[in-house]
Amino acid sequence: MGHSLLCMMGFFLLSTVICGNAEEHGYDSQDTDESGYQSKEQRTSAPPKLTVFLQPSKTQLYSSVIYRGETVTVRCEIQGGEGAQWTYEWSRGQSNIRSASTEYTISRVTESDAGEYSCRGRRGSSWTKWSDVITLTVLPPPKPTVTLQPSWTQIYSGETVTVRCEIQGGEGAQWTYEWSPAKLNTPPTSNEYTIISATESDSGVYSCRGRRSFSWTEWSNIITLNVKPPPKPTVTLQPSWTQIYRGETVTVRCEIHGGEGVQWTYEWRRNEWRQGWVKLHETSSEYTISRATWSDRGGYSCRGRRGSSWTDWSDIITMTILSPPKPTVTLQPSWTQINIGETVTVRCVIQGGERARWTYEWRGGQKNIHETSSEYRISRLTESDGGEYSCRATRSSSWTEWSVSTTLRVTVHIKPTVTLQPPWPQIYSGETVTVRCEIQGGEGAQWTYEWRPVKLNTPPTSNEYRIITVTKSDSGGYSCRGKRSFSWTKWSDTLTVLSKPKAELRADRTAVPVGGSVTLTCSVNPSSSSSSSSGWKYYWYRYDRYYKLLTLRDAVFLSNGQISVSEGGYYRCRGGRGEHVYYTEDSESVRIDTTVSNRPVVTLYPNWSEIYRGETITVRCEIHGGDTEWDYEWETNSIRKPPNQNEYRIRSASSSNSGNYRCKGRMKSSQHNTTEWSDSVTLTVSDNKPRPVLTVSPSWLSPGASVTLNCEVEHQSAGWSFYWYKAVPDLKTYNYKSSSYELLPDGNGTAQDSYIIHGQTHTAGYVCRAGRGDPEYHTDHSQPKFVWSADVHSAASLTVSPDRVQHFTSDSVSLTCEGNFTEWRVRKFSEDGRLYSDCRRMTGSTCNINTSKSDTGVYWCESGSGEFISAVNITVQNDGNGPILVSPVHPVTEGASVSLSCSLKTQKILSNVFFYHNDKLIQNDTRGELKISAVSKSDEGFYKCQSSGRESAQSWMSVKGEQDQNI
Repeated sequence: MGHSLLCMMGFFLLSTVICGNAEEHGYDSQDTDESGYQSKEQRTSAPPKLTVFLQPSKTQLYSSVIYRGETVTVRCEIQGGEGAQWTYEWSRGQSNIRSASTEYTISRVTESDAGEYSCRGRRGSSWTKWSDVITLTVLPPPKPTVTLQPSWTQIYSGETVTVRCEIQGGEGAQWTYEWSPAKLNTPPTSNEYTIISATESDSGVYSCRGRRSFSWTEWSNIITLNVKPPPKPTVTLQPSWTQIYRGETVTVRCEIHGGEGVQWTYEWRRNEWRQGWVKLHETSSEYTISRATWSDRGGYSCRGRRGSSWTDWSDIITMTILSPPKPTVTLQPSWTQINIGETVTVRCVIQGGERARWTYEWRGGQKNIHETSSEYRISRLTESDGGEYSCRATRSSSWTEWSVSTTLRVTVHIKPTVTLQPPWPQIYSGETVTVRCEIQGGEGAQWTYEWRPVKLNTPPTSNEYRIITVTKSDSGGYSCRGKRSFSWTKWSDTLTVLSKPKAELRADRTAVPVGGSVTLTCSVNPSSSSSSSSGWKYYWYRYDRYYKLLTLRDAVFLSNGQISVSEGGYYRCRGGRGEHVYYTEDSESVRIDTTVSNRPVVTLYPNWSEIYRGETITVRCEIHGGDTEWDYEWETNSIRKPPNQNEYRIRSASSSNSGNYRCKGRMKSSQHNTTEWSDSVTLTVSDNKPRPVLTVSPSWLSPGASVTLNCEVEHQSAGWSFYWYKAVPDLKTYNYKSSSYELLPDGNGTAQDSYIIHGQTHTAGYVCRAGRGDPEYHTDHSQPKFVWSADVHSAASLTVSPDRVQHFTSDSVSLTCEGNFTEWRVRKFSEDGRLYSDCRRMTGSTCNINTSKSDTGVYWCESGSGEFISAVNITVQNDGNGPILVSPVHPVTEGASVSLSCSLKTQKILSNVFFYHNDKLIQNDTRGELKISAVSKSDEGFYKCQSSGRESAQSWMSVKGEQDQNI
């Protein structure tokens, strides 16, 4: 496939204008050397006389680039010199070429032929000027390049492709092309080969070369054309989850392997349920679904097109749209209880989402959890790690629901339990037993066990220890503990293996009731609530000269370990178990009595509800019915126990005798026959000696009136006698002593608790006491009580200034004794019953008081001989804002007028004052004053006033008769 390359190196055009002959034009023949050539200086200089000259216009070379091995002709042309006989001279660079021809031909040109060429012509003896130079460049032949159009490395069957041979630098030349493989050389001169519908047979390597003239270029590098069937696209999901959750974003991507770098146009379709294939309006390689819904589910397929050729449809990828899953929280290890100090992993599991990259959120326990992975590892658990744990997860932008909470229970330490198999609480010599260590709540864990005693620790991991034949050396306590990972449980409680046991017999009562029975229970301790669980069978015996085994005729067998008997006597039991019966020791004997119908009664003599320390009392047990002789039994919760007699006489009772007493009788002739217990009788002994309370009425009396004394003792109906005394003070100590009390007439042991004194005229003190029993027990004396009298006819009188009963705090009050004796003293009896020997500030017969609350009391005059008369009452108002009642100190004469008023310490005039007589409202006065124009005996009594919600104390006002006034 070549073509000839014709390169005209240069054409020199010499145009000669002849104006006459040579002589006429003045050619200088002397300008040539001997050889007929001009020198260089001669060539470059104009003829000295130039009339007619030759002007070569230029030298033309059709292609200035010649490839090595080609043939080139350099031609010199003189325009206008046609028809003339010219002789030519050639020059290349600084060298002359001896050629007289108009053409200079170079066959198989080489790089040494390159250079600048010029020529000149001579006609006759005249030379033209030298032509302009033309440059001849000689290069190695070029190497073609084979290209594909389009420039895809992979061509698919049915596509059109052009194979093109390109020669850089050879543009414009007439090339003939040769192709490999040879099948492409039709036509032989084309530089392009177009395959309209490529097939796999067009695959192969392609190369070319070019020719111009008779010279070939090298062969081009080969280019490989791969023709394959159109690729099948693949549909992928990004993210690559086959299950998409509602609300997530997913991209469906169409990938064509081997088609990279090509501009593909894509077509999408989705296979929808009940509708078939639906074309999607997307032409790019990706189809993005934001916030997926149920309608986006289905099978997705795509194909691609480049040029006019389509690929096959891809296989279908099915996208399933689901509701976001609900995670599950699990624990690893999956123990229901984890001990403090152990390690646990809380794991969030999402079923069906294993391949997705989830981000997790945790909540639970008593801490803030900042973990975002699917596992939350807790090393060295504490109690604060316990609680409810839940999780949720997100991938892309969608969250799952919160999981159901899982509870992590952190225990301080699990405590194992040692059990026996068989499960008898006690094992005895000769039996076979397995000791087992059980850890509640630790199921499923790999435990290592440790035993006490140490001899059990072979092998160290076993939770069971089997003793084939128990001996006494196996007795003792067994305990265990377990270890998982690095944490030990607590030691279990100790389980004891003992030597031979002894049965225990219990009765629900000690005597068979009339017409009834007694239930006996036999057990081997320690035993469970059910005797049968220990494997014991029980045997019963009753004493009748020797212990006989009971049968169904002797007792009612209620259950294993329990019978009912209705006959008194001594009973025993024992237990046995095992195939070869192993017997316990016999129980202690239990005595069962038979109850007779006689009923005992406990009585107290005397029958007082309360006894005082030192009194004598008899507790008696009486059994009625028949002439049976009895032995007596007593039961009491008192400190002192009565003897087994029918009477218990307490000669000097104390609180240690207090308690409940009951008794029963046992027949002397048949010791198994007893009465029931009597009802209990309560004996109460008080260590506090009683003191009666004496009251006098009236306490302020008119001269000659009667006075009634009442002596009150606790439990008044308990057979008391009363003793009445006049209280005479000790003049040395001014105290009242029982030794100085004077028994009143007929006042020795009265049955009545009252005593009347007639014609009382003077102030006097009285005392009482009581006695009962044989020997007689006496109470303490009562506190003295006084009958106060103004003593109208006394030898002295007591005056008070200011003249009123009630006074304010810090008032100055003087009390003066005036009489026919030279020495009188003012005495005081306080509210608390204390007798004061003297006034604190006594001047002569006058007592001066700066009042305070403690000054409230009864004051009187006392002579040196001990006579006391003319008593008055003084009351001090302790409330500084409260009123006082202004009332006379001494008795008021019948028929006289009297004025009572209400006063404040501020001396403020009161209005709207209420007055009360013996707590009864008698007047509401706006002037604060109560006037009685003619006093009568009925006006005697207690008075008080009230103003603005505050009350005064009450004061007694005595009324004396007119006859007393006239005396």
